[in-house]
Amino acid sequence: MQNTMMDGVELASLIHAGKASPIELLEDAISRADALNPQLNAIIHRLDQQARERAQQMGAMSVPKEASLWGVPFLTKDLTVMTKGDPYHAGNVALRDADYRAGHTTYLSTMFDHLGLVNFGRTNTPEFGGTITTEPTSHGACKNPWDLDHSTGGSSGGSAAAVAAGIVPIAHANDGGGSIRIPASECGLVGLKPSRGRVSFGPKIGESWAGAAIDGVVTRTIRDSARVLDGISQPWPGDPYWAPPPAVPFEETSSIEPSQLRIGFTTSSDWGPVHSDCVDAVDKTALLLESHGHIVESDGPDGLFDDDLFEHFKVVMAANEARSVTKLGEAIGRTFGADDMEADTRALVELGRRYTASDYLVSVEWLHLYARKIARWWNKFDILLTPVIAEPPPKLGELRDAKLGTKRLREILLFTVQFNITGQPAISVPMHMNANGLPIGVQLVGAMHAEALLLQVGGQLELAESWHRRQPAVRAQ
Repeated sequence: MQNTMMDGVELASLIHAGKASPIELLEDAISRADALNPQLNAIIHRLDQQARERAQQMGAMSVPKEASLWGVPFLTKDLTVMTKGDPYHAGNVALRDADYRAGHTTYLSTMFDHLGLVNFGRTNTPEFGGTITTEPTSHGACKNPWDLDHSTGGSSGGSAAAVAAGIVPIAHANDGGGSIRIPASECGLVGLKPSRGRVSFGPKIGESWAGAAIDGVVTRTIRDSARVLDGISQPWPGDPYWAPPPAVPFEETSSIEPSQLRIGFTTSSDWGPVHSDCVDAVDKTALLLESHGHIVESDGPDGLFDDDLFEHFKVVMAANEARSVTKLGEAIGRTFGADDMEADTRALVELGRRYTASDYLVSVEWLHLYARKIARWWNKFDILLTPVIAEPPPKLGELRDAKLGTKRLREILLFTVQFNITGQPAISVPMHMNANGLPIGVQLVGAMHAEALLLQVGGQLELAESWHRRQPAVRAQ
């Protein structure tokens, strides 16, 4: 019964108007998952029965005021966010083979419930979210619905594939180096990485990757992203830091035409070349923004491509992954051995175990200084416009190649990690389709806590491009 072009806001309005019920929308989504997931491998754990029970209960209840997405089908990425008793594998073979189940429910899962979202599965992710393609040994490659030979990006690739194909309008994602924005770009979606502290990691984690990582969602429309952000951006007791609440709800401001902005853009990187398709996407967007009255200039922060950045980020990432593996080993009752992790993960964890506390603090201090230096640029400009990645979606296997994978990753990952380090909000919007029918996103970066401005500009671009009406080759009918 669902028109697969509908976003979450529209589906929720059907329920509020009595034109649909939560169980009807859920059964439609389950049918789409049954039909499409064998081709995509986007969903790795199905939770149909408990979702049906929740949807049936919701149908007999009055809609709570805060539940602005009441009855909307939803999927959760199998990384970081947990619901007690549900499978949690994080892309790892050892957790899969142990049939590990989460021992607690994270605050974000609770916030998704309060929004009224009906979760019926968990989505594919690379091992521990450590790379930008979703091809884990544990569950196999996730395929891009625009072209099944191509990557969905990572680490939120399963969620992005499911939303792009129309299985659900919204799915959970998280981002430690581009893992919301890259899958959004490669799958033709909206992917907002919120500001540091906007979304809680509680109750058992204060921060992830020294504050570089944050949770969010991937969607097809700006208003869906804004509505979810309104529901998940609240501080919880004990959070180490938090972002100030907006003066006006994000969804309300997202529909307002922005005043004239000063926007800088760059299409080049000191770290490597940028494909002409990605340059074209930025140039096209710059011209469109200029036509809307914004001041658009070729400019960007000095030092954005500091050669030391990846070395210090590697220290933080490796140390955190080593700690994560230790905790997960305790959860399954044994130490993770060499065969329990993929080769790249094992090398990173071993590196993390060798770093000293002093090594870690030196790198965290360097990253803090880098963030202060970069953030000053926003004293002069409102928004930075860049490519998301340096190439169109790569083919499956390229980034997993034992000899060339790391080199290819560094060739592609040129524009996203910087803003995990600074903690600033950044959004990928699907502005371009290349000659091969593959989506190319562009990235808009705002000053700290300026999500509302990014959503406003995103809404302006969405109105001009109507990207939510594009449909991939593999899609719900």
